[in-house]
Amino acid sequence: MNTKAKSKLPHRPFHQGWTIVAVVSLALAACAPQTSVPAEPPLAGADIGGPFDLVNSAGEPVTWEDFRGQYAVIYFGYAYCPDVCPTDMQRTAQGMRIFADEAPERAANTQVAFISIAPARDTPEVVGEFAAAFSDDIIGLTGTPETVKSAADAFRVYYKLGEPAPGGGYLGDHTNIVYLFDPDGEPLAMLPTSEGADAVASELDKWVN
Repeated sequence: MNTKAKSKLPHRPFHQGWTIVAVVSLALAACAPQTSVPAEPPLAGADIGGPFDLVNSAGEPVTWEDFRGQYAVIYFGYAYCPDVCPTDMQRTAQGMRIFADEAPERAANTQVAFISIAPARDTPEVVGEFAAAFSDDIIGLTGTPETVKSAADAFRVYYKLGEPAPGGGYLGDHTNIVYLFDPDGEPLAMLPTSEGADAVASELDKWVN
């Protein structure tokens, strides 16, 4: 990571407070102990992820390349989402805290990012406040309708926002998958937020080295 990238994607550990995995046992010798090796990541080889040009809560440009050298947890949603997004983000943040308690160095090399699908209302300040409500270590990203659409397409994320209601609110349909990527930007797995924070931490432990 370069100095510029570090200023936008801080390496701060999370503070304290689905999964189909096969284990293959290999007998190295007749009397030798067996060795377990992990299965291939569920999303290995999937065409998910790609270049984007967005901005963080300070209005600074952030690209997909800024995440190189660290694991990335990526989620698309919107700050005014009434239930799904807050639940997914809360469980992701809690899972990261559990993982950080058990493996602080590996957790410190994992960056969580929330990417808005509703840039008209989710300004840099709004996405920053939304992300910080779950953890200071989560970054919020937004952009123009065009750059957000490009990012969502690269990550195979569907979204459609409803018409504004009389009170100003609105609902939206979107893919609510929490993706985990390796330091080269290759997809590894989906974090099982529907199963709770412990399941999220367990999945992180399997693939973050």
